[in-house]
Amino acid sequence: MTTNNVLLAIGEFSLGLHVAWYWWVLGFAVLVLLSSFVLIRERQVGIVVKRFGAQSLAPGHLIALADEAGLQADALAPGLHFGYWPWQYRVIKVPVTVVPQGEIALVLAADGTSIPSERILGKVVDCDNFQDARKFLVNGGEKGRQLGILTAGTYRINTAQFNIVTAATAAEHGMSGDQLILQRVRSDQVGIVTTLDGRPIDAGEIAGPTIAGHENFQNAQAFLDGGGSRGLQEQVLLSGTWNLNPWFAQVEQVPMVQIPIGHVGVVISFVGRAHMDVSGAEFKHGDLVNVGHKGVWISPLYPGKHPINTRVMKIELVPTTNIVLNWANRTEAHHFDEKLSSITVRSKDGFAFNLDVSQIIHVGALDAPKVISRVGSMQNLVDHVLQPIVGNYFRNSAQDYTVLDFLSARSHRQIEAAEHIRAAIGAYDVQAIDTLIGDINPPAELMTTQTDRKIAEEQRKTYETQRAAQEQRQQLVRQTSLADIQQQVVGAEQGVNIAELKANANVKQATGEAESTRLRAIGESEAIRATGDAKAQAYRAGVESIGVQGYTVMQLMQIIGERNVRIVPDVAVTGQAGGNGLVDGLLGVMLKEQTRKAA
Repeated sequence: MTTNNVLLAIGEFSLGLHVAWYWWVLGFAVLVLLSSFVLIRERQVGIVVKRFGAQSLAPGHLIALADEAGLQADALAPGLHFGYWPWQYRVIKVPVTVVPQGEIALVLAADGTSIPSERILGKVVDCDNFQDARKFLVNGGEKGRQLGILTAGTYRINTAQFNIVTAATAAEHGMSGDQLILQRVRSDQVGIVTTLDGRPIDAGEIAGPTIAGHENFQNAQAFLDGGGSRGLQEQVLLSGTWNLNPWFAQVEQVPMVQIPIGHVGVVISFVGRAHMDVSGAEFKHGDLVNVGHKGVWISPLYPGKHPINTRVMKIELVPTTNIVLNWANRTEAHHFDEKLSSITVRSKDGFAFNLDVSQIIHVGALDAPKVISRVGSMQNLVDHVLQPIVGNYFRNSAQDYTVLDFLSARSHRQIEAAEHIRAAIGAYDVQAIDTLIGDINPPAELMTTQTDRKIAEEQRKTYETQRAAQEQRQQLVRQTSLADIQQQVVGAEQGVNIAELKANANVKQATGEAESTRLRAIGESEAIRATGDAKAQAYRAGVESIGVQGYTVMQLMQIIGERNVRIVPDVAVTGQAGGNGLVDGLLGVMLKEQTRKAA
């Protein structure tokens, strides 16, 4: 190989090295340039860490605002970003923050100013829902737990500055996932709220006052700006769904106050505006206030459901129907008379006995607040008012009567008791409907004596009744016998009358017959006389005409003819020889008799 060839080869080699170096440098430059590009996808956030800078972060700070080394406040949005040289910057790609529907998310700020000692949560500042860390820090955002929350949605959060607590990560922060579910208050309940941040409750108060404009505790900053107090709140949450920060407010759900039919609810409020009595000068045993003030409200709650905060108000149910109270060994369903028992009294004659008493009372709806203001509760009314009034009245009144008087005049004692008790409890704005005396239990020994006396009296009455019955029975027998004899007497009297009538009739008949006989005898005698005279004249004429013997024979024959005198017998019995005279005669007689019957 010649020198020229060697030189030519060396030149070609040098040119090749130069070209290769060029391409290598160019490639390296391209690689370096490309390494400064950062691609952030649409569901990512780029967290920038600067490895070194012109100055260091101020003590106590974590996030750089002035190009200091460290975690940068400005995160990278989706897209291609240039100039983030790998030897100076490190870009951490994190997914966007997603808060599911029906949930909220809490925020912990890693940097910011310190929270004042009177508060426990960082105030809300304008920072685009924690998506602008620079604005959060510039506007005075405070490090630590935040009042502000994230509602359902997707957020590009610089997770180096803000730690987002969701239901999925709640356990990592010592919480339950249920605490980050929207607060739902059911339709028949109310939410009693206790706030964990705010100014202290005023001395003498048990709950924070109602603050306007905080959207039912959903705008926690407005609550604090309005002077809200930490602790139990007067205001309640009604039915609905609420975005509440569990670091700020806790909710206890309780049933609504239900006032049943036949009752009213007297409100005793321990919170509200200053006490101001509106009961009037005539009401001297308590005081009443208007609605919203501390004390007993003058207006009761009527039947229905009411959203009352039972932690700061007490509802005293007052029946507006008639209430029966028994001083006996039984109790009504309301149990107001559960402690009452039979009243032991002592009579005028020194006997102790028990009375069962029932008292019927009525409390009007508008009088119920007065009653509660005076005595505190319906049970107090029974125990401290009615029990001594009723019991003492009967103990006092029983001393004026004997046991037997009390028993025998029970209705009068009841009327007297009703009048006295009606006047006594009327002073307490309670109406006494009626007082009823039930069982009266006198001493057993007295009742034994009375029972024996009563039995003897009843036996005497029985004997008298039996004697009277016997006398009545004897009288009945006597009257019955008299009735039976009376029939005979009447018969005899009638027989006498009939006999007298017959005798009179016979007398009259005999008199008539005698008179008739007399008259007939006179007539007959006259006729006989006339006939005799005629016959005498005829006899004289006949004698004169035919003689005495001839006229006599003629008269004899006339008599025989007129009187059918038989001269010859119907059957002749002869004594001739060979004849049966007697037998023939009998046969003849029998034949004659048969002929007569046949005719």
